[in-house]
Amino acid sequence: MTKILVVDDHAVVRAGVQHFIADIPNMEVGGEASTAEEAIRLVRTQEWDIVLLDIAMPDKSGVEVLKQIKREKPNLPVLMLSMHPESRYAVQVLRSGASGYVQKEALATDLVSAINTILRGHKYISYGVAELLTTDPVDSEKPLHETLSQREYEIFYKLGQGQGVTQIADELCLSVKTVSTYRSRVLQKMNMANNADIIYYAIKNNLID
Repeated sequence: MTKILVVDDHAVVRAGVQHFIADIPNMEVGGEASTAEEAIRLVRTQEWDIVLLDIAMPDKSGVEVLKQIKREKPNLPVLMLSMHPESRYAVQVLRSGASGYVQKEALATDLVSAINTILRGHKYISYGVAELLTTDPVDSEKPLHETLSQREYEIFYKLGQGQGVTQIADELCLSVKTVSTYRSRVLQKMNMANNADIIYYAIKNNLID
């Protein structure tokens, strides 16, 4: 029996997954979590065959939860669920260790197909995601910070020094909203979850004094 952990802060989504998984032979929803903290606790204390993880959690981003799961249980497959189109997050989460990406509006049969594909040891990559991966190649020889624009690198550098968004906005005469937007771009381009990741990367690569 395939034991599935469903992580989503919306009870109706969890109930929906539970409803159609109940009709699938050899599959069961063995547990549910509505917060990132609860999800991590269940991953640590129980054995699962696959985790279905919402990308937008209330207490921590799904990408952060994904990275933590892969650090602690690297062989545990994670299928990301999202209300956003594939072009928004699919490539990022696959590169962060996810085994697949499914939009919540997808048919139940698509979700089951994704689960079966992943349990066979493969990544679940739709045609649309395959196109995105083809048109957005990774240059493994090029450091991540070199993919940033001049302004993005400027924001990255200041974040790496431990400065906050408000302080950076004051120094550069920009609005807090603008700096926050640049910060989000930096995190996405560099496949990071938070400022701590930026600081660690900057120190590790000798980019700050």
